Amino acid sequence: MNTTVDLAKIKKDAEAYYRNGDFYCSEAIVKTIKDEFALPLPDSVIAMASGFPVGIGGSGCTCGAISGGIIAMGMFFGRTEPKDPKVNKAMKLAKELHDIFKERHSCLCCRVLTRGMELGSPEHMKQCISFTGEVAEETAKIIVRELNS
Repeated sequence: MNTTVDLAKIKKDAEAYYRNGDFYCSEAIVKTIKDEFALPLPDSVIAMASGFPVGIGGSGCTCGAISGGIIAMGMFFGRTEPKDPKVNKAMKLAKELHDIFKERHSCLCCRVLTRGMELGSPEHMKQCISFTGEVAEETAKIIVRELNS
């Protein structure tokens, strides 16, 4: 695992995956974090994020970028064993990411964040590409801080 990462590259790469139509927000973040940190995980972990774009499968609920960031943090800090207290750290870090985004954008509801925008329009794409890069970078900052503490 690589613990020395380039935060600007993470932001740029995640945005490019979305902009180029390679992956949606949540998938782009998981792929970027997995690759930049050189995690020894199969690419199939990216598929775990495939149901979250456009506010959870197009429902307009929680922003897919936030969901992708939380999935990515789980790759580092989540639990795999029953009753493992590691879940508490994962939940604390997920809330931290949630709170950062909410403070900047007032909410995490995709339908509110995209109100008045046509799905796929230049305005929509610009905003969601930006959210994807922002959340990838913030997720990486939290991961790096926690790995180095």
